[in-house]
Amino acid sequence: MQPILVLSGLNKTYDGGFEALKSVDLEIRRGEIFALLGPNGAGKTTLIGAVCGLVRPTAGTITVDGIDTAQNPRAARARIGLVPQELATDMFERVGDTVAFSRGLFGKPRDPAMIERVLRSLSLWDKRGAKIMALSGGMKRRVLIAKALSHEPDILFLDEPTAGVDVELRRDMWKLIGGLRDQGVTIILTTHYIEEAEEMADRIGIIAKGEIVLVEDKQALLAKLGRTEASFRLATALPELPAGLSDWPVALADDGETLVYTMSGEEASTRGLAAMVRRLDELGIDYRNLDVHRSSLEDIFVDLVESRA
Repeated sequence: MQPILVLSGLNKTYDGGFEALKSVDLEIRRGEIFALLGPNGAGKTTLIGAVCGLVRPTAGTITVDGIDTAQNPRAARARIGLVPQELATDMFERVGDTVAFSRGLFGKPRDPAMIERVLRSLSLWDKRGAKIMALSGGMKRRVLIAKALSHEPDILFLDEPTAGVDVELRRDMWKLIGGLRDQGVTIILTTHYIEEAEEMADRIGIIAKGEIVLVEDKQALLAKLGRTEASFRLATALPELPAGLSDWPVALADDGETLVYTMSGEEASTRGLAAMVRRLDELGIDYRNLDVHRSSLEDIFVDLVESRA
């Protein structure tokens, strides 16, 4: 299937020589949830701005559903919805009016039934006559999503969609985003909440210093780069690491009472935890308890970003 968004050799150099994007190549699959992760200043906002027509790239091409954004920017932009991080909307407008107005900005004809469907899907229908200033922070963010969906885009950019909202509302937003994907909308989100990407994303992209560090299916990334660390609390302290464990990825704590066994994703498939347990039994090493920690997406993200520092 042809990707819905293709960035090729995308570069952005600002006045003064700062390179915000460096030859970025990226393809987004139709109908997926793609999470773009990166520290502050990594280039996430510049990348979104370039795709949405808010930033003029220095070099490279952007194709949205087969449309070159440089050659036909209006047609390309009409296929994109953008939910910014900041609550930038007229606080004195009424919810229904501002969503309908956003639809008109893209040259779309009036469609009250469609606007009603969007508002109902976001639990905003009962608030359609309310002024935005009277809404809670979470409801205001829902209004931004409604505005972005008003012209029926194929791609939805969400820039830090749950920033500043409580845990319960964040969960509701995750459910909402999953529902949009089920309707066929391609979702691209940036987030500082790593668990958000781990919960929702189909694929993960990591950007650092303007460069794409990697793009990987989420599960494949966790399997390939993840680590499993098993801590065996020994029944009897050991004076040193036994010779029978010298070729295993095992470390003995300074107090001699804990063996720490660390496996990468590849090692876990051939020399897993069960193999370690059998080895300890063969060597006659008893342990009182076992604690296992598997690395999360956050651990992988931190390791990758720090390696690029």
